Amino acid sequence: MTERFAHLHADAVTALSAWTSPDATQERLRTAYLAHLEAHRDAVAKAGPPAHLTVGCLVISPDGEHVLLTHHRRAREWFQFGGHLEAGDASLHAAATREGREESGIAGLVPERTLVQLDRHTLSGDFGRCREHLDVRFAAVLDRDVEPHVSDESLDVAWWPTNALPEGTRDELSLLVEATRRTLGL
Repeated sequence: MTERFAHLHADAVTALSAWTSPDATQERLRTAYLAHLEAHRDAVAKAGPPAHLTVGCLVISPDGEHVLLTHHRRAREWFQFGGHLEAGDASLHAAATREGREESGIAGLVPERTLVQLDRHTLSGDFGRCREHLDVRFAAVLDRDVEPHVSDESLDVAWWPTNALPEGTRDELSLLVEATRRTLGL
């Protein structure tokens, strides 16, 4: 398994090593992710350690006032798009692109190449052996007239105003919106 994911492990190390953290909290996460990758050659695979890298993709409108979110079928909460890396992904960015397209149903979705945020979170619910995600997040800018489609992984996909995110949304989503706006200059 480690060999099948070696290119993604190398890409993660390269991307995280090159990324300039915007603050001390993000720098601590960046350092922790790199240490985790050094300790676990399979840290980018879902079948690797219970704590492993994942990717996220926040879709935001050009004015930065709306985000497209998925109502996740298993978690029963609203999130940005994202998920596990697959051996066929060429890079973290490619994985974020694939996840965004699969979960939104928007074939033309392409995230910016710049990382916008890192988020380490514990999972609750029915996620098998997955216990913690070390999420590497990107963002895509799309006009709100692009029509999404609900995937099998979602209960719904909808645009939300950034100042009125869905009830029950973790505080982390507001932080992701702020990080996206700052990074992309929205």
